Amino acid sequence: MFNLVLNENMKIYRRTRTWVLIGLMAAFVIFGNIMMWHDGKDAQGEGWRAELTHEKQMWSDHLKSSGVNEENRTSYEDRIAVIDYHLEHNIRTTKGTIWDGINESSNLGILITLFTIIIAGDIVASEFATGTIKLLLIRPASRIRILLSKYISILLFSMVLLLTLFVLSVVLNGILYGFHDMDLPLVSIKDGHITEKNMFLHLWETYMLNGVSTIMYVTIAFMISSAFRSSAMSIGFSIGILFAGNILLQLLQRYEWSKYLLFANTDLSQYLEGRPFQDGMTLSFSIIVLVAYFLVFNLISWLMFTRRDVAA
Repeated sequence: MFNLVLNENMKIYRRTRTWVLIGLMAAFVIFGNIMMWHDGKDAQGEGWRAELTHEKQMWSDHLKSSGVNEENRTSYEDRIAVIDYHLEHNIRTTKGTIWDGINESSNLGILITLFTIIIAGDIVASEFATGTIKLLLIRPASRIRILLSKYISILLFSMVLLLTLFVLSVVLNGILYGFHDMDLPLVSIKDGHITEKNMFLHLWETYMLNGVSTIMYVTIAFMISSAFRSSAMSIGFSIGILFAGNILLQLLQRYEWSKYLLFANTDLSQYLEGRPFQDGMTLSFSIIVLVAYFLVFNLISWLMFTRRDVAA
């Protein structure tokens, strides 16, 4: 199995396209963080107290206005409580610090999903399209091991993109902002209780939860790649599903059964924020739904790959 995975990784990294994707990831991180640092220069001093005081007054004015519904009222009160905690404990906000850029860079996780889909949508389909699949099948390894080695290689590629994003973001923002605020905690409120959380831990929780979404969409792309001989069709369908998912959710959210859709459960970070897609949804529920989809997608991939004719 190790040799099969090694062989698949060699195929991936020998292609110019792979390095172009990694280069694009690096370029997006560099450009985005430099622009954010330039636009936020005014927030890099010690004026965070005045800024928080002004923000608190704004939310207080909103609370006094008529027509505020209960949900917004709770949101405003929670934000005021967090601001008071910052001021009372002399904890500055992340704005204008190294964490400002690093946390914003985590939003580029969609690029990891997109770029990995491009590789996943091609990794099986291209073998059949070019006929190189025959060179794999003449080996003593079974089809299931060949398929598994390709899937593992895709996941490893997504990890390379993740590490590129994280390491480059930390180094670049450290150079731009300085490393003196590395011990800054994340102050948040949940169920009326204010907590301080390690920023690194929160960041990796966000990355890992977003990684679940990447795995699911990559599995879809891998399944489609196993079903079609056209790489362009596999990649096109997979990217279409990625971007159409959120639109579909907005249209179907009012239906209770929509919580069983894949797209409603891929973003597990919704439970960190305490705002699930629908009331009553829990982290355990979403994990069960995702596992069910994961097994179905991989079963289809296995059936399509093992029964596919390679004579043509």
